[in-house]
Amino acid sequence: MAITRACEQCGTAFAPRRQHSRFCSAQCRVAWNCEHARHEGVSSAALDWSLTAMTEATARLARSRPSGAGAAEVHAIVAVSDAVWWVTIVDATLVRYHPDSYDATMDALPAARQQEIGQTLAGLRFVRNQMGVHRDPGEFIGVSPVAGKAERRGALVWSPLSPPPAGDLSPRGQEWERGRYLAYTERLAGQGVVHTFALATRFLRHTAANAAIASDDTAHDDTAHDDATVAAQAPRKALPAPAAPPPA
Repeated sequence: MAITRACEQCGTAFAPRRQHSRFCSAQCRVAWNCEHARHEGVSSAALDWSLTAMTEATARLARSRPSGAGAAEVHAIVAVSDAVWWVTIVDATLVRYHPDSYDATMDALPAARQQEIGQTLAGLRFVRNQMGVHRDPGEFIGVSPVAGKAERRGALVWSPLSPPPAGDLSPRGQEWERGRYLAYTERLAGQGVVHTFALATRFLRHTAANAAIASDDTAHDDTAHDDATVAAQAPRKALPAPAAPPPA
């Protein structure tokens, strides 16, 4: 049975194209954006500092050198938790306030790349929802005993996990969480942690740059429109009388 949800603008039930889809049509998305344009400044500021925090967190993770049990392992798990938090914050901010740029950036990619990035982000949402709440953070992280294509020997890898319990989620919530779990199993489990974050952050930074360009274009269009309106409404100055012709 296909999952449906209510459009945030008109309330119509629709089958979402992606997990983050919130509107049944482009018209509803545009209408919602117009009604919530006053939040643009707040969302831009939140996105800026979230991007900075995400970049710092993933850089710290890339520099970590796990070496088995002990303080190094604890520090690595903390670094992964921090990176998961900030990546999913940036992802949610872009989805919430810049859905057009998010979808346009995703649609510009080849189909296989879209699936890879979509599943990677869905898998990280699963980690965010489960880590430290339903599962111990250490359950998610392992150390690769051999060198692989996406990781070196001794690098952090995502551990295989059993399906999550139903818990107190609604049937629809359980379906979404199961989808995120499947994305984790198919795309993250057994893969290098640093590689996962590199893929996700590259897409999110690209999307944020496109969102900034779109916001600048919108602001420019609004300013041009306002200038034209002011010019049209300004009182016309009387033209000077023509000069008298020179005497014959």
